[in-house]
Amino acid sequence: MKLLLSGGILLFVMTMCGLGERLEKLRGSSDTNTAPTTEKRSTSTVKQADMTPSQQAIADKGVEIAWAEQGIKWKVPENWPKMDVGKDSLNYGAPAEGFLIASISVMPSSFPAETSLDATYQSALEQMKQGKYEEVNWLEIDGVKGVEWVEAMPEDKDGPRRHQWIAFRNYQGQNQQLNIMVSTKGSNFDNQKDTFAAILYSMQIPKG
Repeated sequence: MKLLLSGGILLFVMTMCGLGERLEKLRGSSDTNTAPTTEKRSTSTVKQADMTPSQQAIADKGVEIAWAEQGIKWKVPENWPKMDVGKDSLNYGAPAEGFLIASISVMPSSFPAETSLDATYQSALEQMKQGKYEEVNWLEIDGVKGVEWVEAMPEDKDGPRRHQWIAFRNYQGQNQQLNIMVSTKGSNFDNQKDTFAAILYSMQIPKG
């Protein structure tokens, strides 16, 4: 359990570090007096968070949990207890099955969320070419467009393997990055694929 949690926390740190580097670059470009007349945007199809019948059955049997500080809700298996919930992070899970880990990062109001998200998508595609991810999609959950990826089996099958989604929303006057993942050890991941998709795709995300 400690290994899985440590892996999840490490991924958050790495994700935030990478985002920080992109933020500094984007800030630098926005401080100039000349703005580009066109911006590169991916034209890939946006997948909708529609559950398969088996995933819907899992969600229907689950219990609703609410992140009161952020207004976000999910359906999780009834045997997944709350582990830690705060203003900017949430963690539910059962060591034998997996974990739901969510994080909120507040960005400056001028932060170019769409450009950053497109860069995240392009980076994920490169990771897939290198064999680190087995699937990458534009994915819309409850009206919010983000980037979804599923990691490939780690070299150490007892190491963490994740299904993750990153997006942005405007909420209570804040420009927020949402970083949501479900995770378990590699050898257990395939058994939990439908459960993980049911958790992610059941998410309700208030805006405004």
